[in-house]
Amino acid sequence: MDYNSPYFNTTIAGVCALLLFSCYLQKKWKSRAFKGKLAPQPEGAWPLTGHFALLSGTQDPHLTLSALADKYGPVFTMRIGVHPVLVVSSSEVAKELFTTNDVNVTFRPALVAAKLLGYNYAFFPFTPGGPYWRETRKISVLELLSNRRLELLKHIRAQEVETSIKELYRACMDKDTVEMKQWFGDLNLDVLLRMVIGKKYFGAGAVGDEKEGQRFQEVIKVLFHYLGMLVLRDAVPFLGWMDVGGHEKAMKNTAKELDDFMEKRLQEHKRKRSNNLDDAEDAKDFMDVMLSILDGKSLEGYDADTINKAVSLSLIAGNETVTVAITWALAALLNNRPVLKKAQQELDKIVGKERLVDEKDINKLDYLQAIVKETLRLYPPAFIPGPRQFIEDCTIGGYHVPKNTWLMVNVWKIQRDPRVWPDPTEFKPERFLTTHNNVDVWSQNFELLPFGGGRRGCPGASHSLHMIHLTLATLLHAFEISTPTDAAIDMTPGIGLTNMKITPLEAVVSPRLPPSCFE
Repeated sequence: MDYNSPYFNTTIAGVCALLLFSCYLQKKWKSRAFKGKLAPQPEGAWPLTGHFALLSGTQDPHLTLSALADKYGPVFTMRIGVHPVLVVSSSEVAKELFTTNDVNVTFRPALVAAKLLGYNYAFFPFTPGGPYWRETRKISVLELLSNRRLELLKHIRAQEVETSIKELYRACMDKDTVEMKQWFGDLNLDVLLRMVIGKKYFGAGAVGDEKEGQRFQEVIKVLFHYLGMLVLRDAVPFLGWMDVGGHEKAMKNTAKELDDFMEKRLQEHKRKRSNNLDDAEDAKDFMDVMLSILDGKSLEGYDADTINKAVSLSLIAGNETVTVAITWALAALLNNRPVLKKAQQELDKIVGKERLVDEKDINKLDYLQAIVKETLRLYPPAFIPGPRQFIEDCTIGGYHVPKNTWLMVNVWKIQRDPRVWPDPTEFKPERFLTTHNNVDVWSQNFELLPFGGGRRGCPGASHSLHMIHLTLATLLHAFEISTPTDAAIDMTPGIGLTNMKITPLEAVVSPRLPPSCFE
């Protein structure tokens, strides 16, 4: 072997550099100890990548972190490459985070996926923080997702749910089974596309090209897959030139497809606007509203077009959250038939059997609302929401947390805590009518956080809940639903930012209302 070869010398130099850097990290961590007691850290950290391998193994990350919480407590520290990470797994500490320390955890790490897929961090749910995030969030909450705007556009929800139910009626006459996960996805994407860009792509009344809509739907799924991924450059920035697995290249390709779609829609809106074809206020979609608000102005270095596309895409992507929740709800009901029957009895009592469900019925459907809460408890849209970052030193759960530490909240673990939820793995909607009847999903009850907590909580939660309740209620009321051969449903979740059920949801569907309801 030639020990003087350039390759060998480069390798030795690289190893030495890594060892020196590892020593630097260890000294840096020890130097922080004098400020206060640090949270316990699991064994098994590698010199350079830390605990990165633990989270990229064969076991789902939420299960790995849950097992570590059982061993080290509800607050512990990991290291992902050069970044210390505080992992929180209890509602008490979550309350401390999202009340006393809420401002301190409004920032997110500048992750590779958010940069490459999110218009260089303009995709506001994953914007690191600062003035741009505050302004785009304000626009979203006050102008696009306000109760007033959602009320103006409620006819879209009603029309699309009714249209889809009638199409399902015709489909179940011709098919032995229906793949419900796809049905939910088409319905929810059409609702959001109509609200955001004024265009429908699936089923009756579609004006967009269905193949283009299907491709966009697939790319949105890829988007969520990558937004839930940490790549090597996130953990060890100076190794960013190593695109291990080709993930960054794939992210760039996905970003181009997303931007091509959004750019076409933006130019269509601009042409309509230049031709003085503005819609009435109750017919304006979100992209119209954004054009009026921005009016060509830039914000924190982002031009108006980039902001419009990024914010609009953020809202459309919310389709995935709704689809995940309704899919899990139906799957859980099919595995718990007495609960399904009880929900249908309530619907028959409140709505009758001569019409479809109306949105104004929902507030009277207490058991259905309990089913939705129990679904969101057992199967939150994200088991571990995107990481946050502390912007100042602080104390959490009695431990010192240095500035720039990342934060991961294991929502899955919190929502299955046996101290809070008796029989935590059982699907029992009744708990929300008895022992937990005062618990809601609006992040004021920190034992139930399906939409996140604090200022970084999901701004689209209200729309999501409207869609989940209306879709599920209308479906259960209109149809008898079972599984082929009455087999149990596979409840295995996928891996990504959202925990979509990994297998299809095949169901046998037959009408339980008279034909006149489907005309």
